[in-house]
Amino acid sequence: MLGIYFSGTGNSRYALEVFLREYDETAQAYSIEEADITDYIKDNKDIVFSYPVQYSNIPKMLKDFVDRYKHLWQGKRVFVIATMGLFSGDGAGILARRFRKYGAQITGGLHLKMPDSIADEKALKRPMEKNMELVKTAENKISDAVRNIKNGKSPQEGIGALYHFAGLFGQRLYFYNKTKQYTDKIKIDTKTCVGCGKCVELCPMKNLNIENNFAKAEDRCTMCYRCINNCPKQAITLLGKRVIEQGTIDKYIKK
Repeated sequence: MLGIYFSGTGNSRYALEVFLREYDETAQAYSIEEADITDYIKDNKDIVFSYPVQYSNIPKMLKDFVDRYKHLWQGKRVFVIATMGLFSGDGAGILARRFRKYGAQITGGLHLKMPDSIADEKALKRPMEKNMELVKTAENKISDAVRNIKNGKSPQEGIGALYHFAGLFGQRLYFYNKTKQYTDKIKIDTKTCVGCGKCVELCPMKNLNIENNFAKAEDRCTMCYRCINNCPKQAITLLGKRVIEQGTIDKYIKK
């Protein structure tokens, strides 16, 4: 079994790691950003794919990844984990349908509510204790899902017509343009930015660079919020005007 993920603040990565630890400790998890990811896909029949839902849709970078390597999905057995701040409808299903189009067999889906990663908006902000509770609930849900899979009853969250309509009319229909293309809306506060380069190192799209001692954004942001949640000076925003609260999964895991 192979685990693959795309993750901004670590929610989807962590969910996958917990799943694999429960299901098969020998299985490895790799980001879609790994240089050798295609080799790992070729060598494995069973895949667990974990990703964060954006507006009940798939992040643009992930869409491009699945489409770019469409020849690799034929005959694969894929289980989809979708992480979300609140609601997705068919989060697992929309990615599952994309894989199915390229010949994959979908074995099931799982939806996990996780701490919100949109650092520059007040919506969905929760106290630390509540976020830690969310992570613990997600861990328990993963354990139950793995137990059911091993008993031949794979969860089917997000899979099927009712979920499809919920995702379509719940968010995707109204916010389709948000994820249709990459965005150029990343903003850098040059009064705050110190040009440390951390955002440049973290960006999965190589959309950021340092010019004249300040970070500069191009037009290929996939809205993963990785740079915004990790900027030491809180100098980067996307949807909002200022950073409300930064959060990565490590902040909410009980050590």
